[in-house]
Amino acid sequence: MVRLILLEAVRVRLFWVAAAGMLLVLGLERFLGQVALIEAGAVEAAVAAALVRFAAAFMVVVFVATSIVRESADKVTELLLAQPMSRAAYYRAKLAGYVLVAMLAGLLLSLPLALAAPGAGLAYWTLSLMLELAVVAAASLFCVLSLNQVMPAVAAAGGFYLLARSMGTLQLLADAALAGQPSPGDKALDGLVHVIALLLPGLDRMTESAWFTAPPSAQQFALLVVQAAVYLVLLAAASLFDLYRRNS
Repeated sequence: MVRLILLEAVRVRLFWVAAAGMLLVLGLERFLGQVALIEAGAVEAAVAAALVRFAAAFMVVVFVATSIVRESADKVTELLLAQPMSRAAYYRAKLAGYVLVAMLAGLLLSLPLALAAPGAGLAYWTLSLMLELAVVAAASLFCVLSLNQVMPAVAAAGGFYLLARSMGTLQLLADAALAGQPSPGDKALDGLVHVIALLLPGLDRMTESAWFTAPPSAQQFALLVVQAAVYLVLLAAASLFDLYRRNS
């Protein structure tokens, strides 16, 4: 089934889209190199990295959602689940295939950054992006299995990603509201934001553009790997619970 997902990614031209994205990033780097007055290399790397990160996440979310919904509409899912194969095995194969596609897309889109930010920092950044996209793929699979429609699944997975990426900023804003004489509403909002932050993966601490000049330590990166693994397990458990509660 992993091979079928890879073939589907090729059939829907996902990797061609990634190649087009590589050309876009290269063009953006050249443009920024011409207009940046100071620290052109740092500006190129930071802006291109942000584009690569969000483009890769968007591609993964849309691919996973459309793939599962198309398979469900063609009754392929029902046919597969009717076979002598457990739902856990079906889900593991799907998750492995989508994670592999997500990582390959992230790797391809990261290649142009080697021109603007070569070195160990880029290696850490690329590996972190691949881990981040693996979490995005798992979250997208959970959303589409639960909602079974493209637009709601894309919106839910996209909202999950954007909220996780911006949670650090939201925490700072919530803490700033407590300065002076905060109202009970400000305190409640601050507590709510911190509770949500505990539930979401810390994607804002992953794939940082600052790594191009100051790579993370091995211990710091290991913690990010553990975090990604934990959330993959949690999302897999939630997806399997939803899958097993369905009628055959």
